Amino acid sequence: MQLHELKPTSPRKSAKRIGRGGKRGKTSGKGHKGQKARAGNSTRPEMRDIIKKLPKLRGHGVNRARTVNAEKERPVVVNVSALEASFEAGATVTPKALVGAGVIATKAKRAPMVKILGNGELKKKLVVEDCQVSQSAKTKIEAAGGSVK
Repeated sequence: MQLHELKPTSPRKSAKRIGRGGKRGKTSGKGHKGQKARAGNSTRPEMRDIIKKLPKLRGHGVNRARTVNAEKERPVVVNVSALEASFEAGATVTPKALVGAGVIATKAKRAPMVKILGNGELKKKLVVEDCQVSQSAKTKIEAAGGSVK
């Protein structure tokens, strides 16, 4: 063995130690807080598998559709019995007319969407316009001689 054939047993450069002042300050390249930012962190692989199996969508309550589609405009429900009580025979029922009769309230200073349901009795002839109408309500309105447009 010659002098020029000698090789160091350990590398000349030591690993960069971070988080001790100097150029790698503050979070020392570890982001912010939490388990993974701590010294000596190594999450066990079996824990990682458990975490992956947890459901991602949480905090939506029992009926997710109702909370996710919360912005969806839902119609105001009016029963046939309310029409019987607040309209004269031959009258035209529209959302504006319902607001005027005091059956429903305005939403953002406008007449809201209305759905008429078939709860109650109807003996007056009414013309229903610009409203959603359930099947049972439609049969009752037409039986009384009215119409749905």
